[in-house]
Amino acid sequence: MGPPSKEALHEPLRLGGTVVVSGLAFAACDRGVYGPLQRRERINGMDFSLNAEQARFRDELRAWLRDNLAGSAGRAAAPADAEEGGERRREWQRRVHEAGYAGVSWPVEYGGRGLSLIESMIVNEEMARAKAPDLVNVIGLNMAGPTIIHHGTPEQKSKHLRNILDATDIWCQGFSEPNSGSDLASLQTRAVPDGDDFVVNGQKVWTTLGHVAKWCILLTRTGSADEKHAGLTYLIVDMQSPGVQVKPLVQLTGDAEFNEIYFTDVRVPRSNLLGGVGEGWRVAMTTLMHERATLGVALQVRSRIAFDDLVTLVRAGGDGNPLLRQKLAQLHIETEAMRFNGYRGLTRMLRGEPPGPEGSINKLMWSEVNQRLMDTALEVLGPAALLAAGEESAPDGGRWSYQFLRSRANSIEGGTSEVLRNILAERVLGLPRSR
Repeated sequence: MGPPSKEALHEPLRLGGTVVVSGLAFAACDRGVYGPLQRRERINGMDFSLNAEQARFRDELRAWLRDNLAGSAGRAAAPADAEEGGERRREWQRRVHEAGYAGVSWPVEYGGRGLSLIESMIVNEEMARAKAPDLVNVIGLNMAGPTIIHHGTPEQKSKHLRNILDATDIWCQGFSEPNSGSDLASLQTRAVPDGDDFVVNGQKVWTTLGHVAKWCILLTRTGSADEKHAGLTYLIVDMQSPGVQVKPLVQLTGDAEFNEIYFTDVRVPRSNLLGGVGEGWRVAMTTLMHERATLGVALQVRSRIAFDDLVTLVRAGGDGNPLLRQKLAQLHIETEAMRFNGYRGLTRMLRGEPPGPEGSINKLMWSEVNQRLMDTALEVLGPAALLAAGEESAPDGGRWSYQFLRSRANSIEGGTSEVLRNILAERVLGLPRSR
C-alpha cells in the first residue's frame, strides 16, 4: 500500500449541520456523536444520516436499554472482580442476544439478524452511550465469530456461531507468546500433524478470559522457523483438552483478566483447522482487522463519555487552571479525530472492502488518549485519588483510581503501541521495513 493521498490528509471541515471528512459527510446527532449513516448522494460528499428504518432500530434499542439496565448501568466501568466471565455477565449477554442485539450483522441462519454494518455500529454506540455492561464474550463476538464466518467450514459455523452469540461458550485468543509478542510471525508454539490430529506444544501469554474460555483461536507453527509467515496454521482448540494448563496473571487492579496458557501434547482434531495448513497468517489478519474495526467505534464513544465525565469533574472542582484547560482541549481534539477515522474505516467496509491497517490508528490513539485522560483525572482529584476503589469516601466510588490502574494495560493489550506504529509506518505510509 502506498502513501496516503492528499485528500486522505485533509482536516475535517464543518458545514452547517454536517461534517465533511475526506469527501464524506456525516450528519450531526445527539451528544455530539455523529451518527452512522445511510448513503445518500450530496454535492459536498455523502450524507450518512440515519434513514427512517435505521432511526427506528436505534430508538427501539434505546428503549430496550432503558427498560433492561435498571441496577446495571455503569458496571462497564466497575472492577472486573470474580464475576469476570461469570454467570451474571453471561446472563446479560443472553438477554442482549434474545432481544436481537448481539451479532446483528451475522447471517440469520447462525443466529444473527443479517443486518448491515450500520446497525452493528448503532449497537456499539448505544451500548457505550448507555454505559451498559460489556458483553462477556468479547473475543468470540469481535474476533473468533467473524473469522469463522469468513474462513470456517459449514460444520464449524453450525457448531460454534450460535454458542458465541448467547455466551454458551466463551472464547479466548492464543496469539502472543513470551518471546514473540512484538513479532507474531516468530511464534514457536508448534502443531505437528499426527494422523487425524495435530499435536500442539508451546506457551501463550496475555490471554484475555483464558481462565473461563471453552474455546481458543490458536495460531501455531507447522512449518520451519525460516518460513516465518508462511509456516503458520490457525486452529480451534478445546480448552478442556488434556494437556491445557491456564495460569492467571494478576494486574495492578488486583484482577486477573489475562493468563498464561501452556500446551503439552494437546491433540487437536484436523476438523478444527481454520483455513488450510500454512494459511494461518492470512486467517490471523482477518481476526486482527475485524478486532480493530469493530471495537474502534465503541472505544471512541467510551472515550468521549469518559471525557465528558472528566469535564464534569473539573467543573465541580471549580478549577480555572489554564494548563488543565489546554489538556482538556487536546483530549477533545483527539477524541474527535478518532471518531472521524472510525467513519473512514466504516466507509471502506461499506464499499465491500475488508478492514484495512488504518484501523490500527484508532487502537493506538485510544490507548494513549485513555491513559492521558486518566492521568488528568487523578491530577484533578489530587490526594483523594489515593483512596481505594470501593471505599465510601473515595470520589465516584474509586472509579477514576481503578480506571487509572487498568489503563496501564491499554498500550499493551490488542497490539502494543510500538507494534501498531510499525504497522502504520510500513502498511499505511509505505515506509521501508526496519528489519
